[in-house]
This record gives sequence, C-alpha cells and structure tokens, in this order.
Amino acid sequence: MKATDRLLQRWRVRRALTWVPDGASVLDVGCADGALFDLGRARIRSGVGIEPDSSIQEWRGPASTRRVTGGFPDASPDGERFDAITMLAVIEHVEDSELVEWAQACQRLLNPGGRVIATIPSPFVDKILHVGMRLRLLDGMDAHQHHGLDPSGVPAFFTDAGFTLETHDRFQLGLNNLIVLRKA
Repeated sequence: MKATDRLLQRWRVRRALTWVPDGASVLDVGCADGALFDLGRARIRSGVGIEPDSSIQEWRGPASTRRVTGGFPDASPDGERFDAITMLAVIEHVEDSELVEWAQACQRLLNPGGRVIATIPSPFVDKILHVGMRLRLLDGMDAHQHHGLDPSGVPAFFTDAGFTLETHDRFQLGLNNLIVLRKA
C-alpha cells in the first residue's frame, strides 16, 4: 500500500470512527491489515475483521481483535453480536443482488440499536484511481472490482431489512460517501 492509499484509508477510518460508540464491539468487513482497529483502539473494546484476501499477512489490530479470512457474511463468527459493523471502501465491490443478503446478515449480527457504517466512493473515483495507479501514486486496492455503484441507492437495501438511515454525507472533496444506518 502506497503512502497515498494509506492517507486516504486513515481519512475514511477516522470519519467512520466518529460513529462507533465508545467501548464498542466491532465487525470490520474488508478489514485488510486491521487499520480500523489500530486507529480506533481507544474507542473499540473488541472486534473481528473479515478479509477475503489471504495474502495480507500484517495485522495491526490490538490483542482484543482478530482477523478471519473469508467472505462476508459466510465467514462471520457464529453466535457473536456487535455494536457496529463497518464496511469501508467495500460495498462498491458487491453486486446489488448480494447486498440484500448483506443487509439481512447485518440485521442478524448487530445488537439492538447497532450501526452499519459504510464508506462508498463516487463512481467518478474509478477514473481518478486509474490515473493515480498509472502515475504510481496509488495501488488502488482491487479497483478492477468496482462496478459503478451509485451510493445513493445503497441505503434502500438496508432500510428494506429494517434499518433506519442516520446520515448520508459526502467527504474527501465530495468524492466519498459516509452512510450510517441504525438497527431498529
């Protein structure tokens, strides 16, 4: 991961962490090297990260967290419930047909009042990523898997599964979206 990727990742994580309650248990979908748990160690009591890429060996999370290799929701820990589920720069990799299943899985995995906290780039970001990758400024993790998802349609998948939209804000110069949904 290049310095620019790491900078953008930290920006996303810090933006998301403002919605994670103090002392929370967190499920981080697409956790990579555990950066969310590392940067949020003062706020997060415990957590599980799910990462489909088994080639990522480094784990930056504290001892109260662990990584599971596999895909969401299949690799989700049995019997555990969480106060927050984070999906930072992940949903744009998921087909619409799978998002229905993801929203239902979040409903099962969250404690009452728990939150889904997601960041989703604008489809325009793909053009910027490809230029940045050509210039070797970015690694653009799995940018080839993006499918032009319109972030404005994402909340409906979760509200249909019983969530309430708390916020949908733009950040990173309007190129990224923060979507926060609460379990009823």
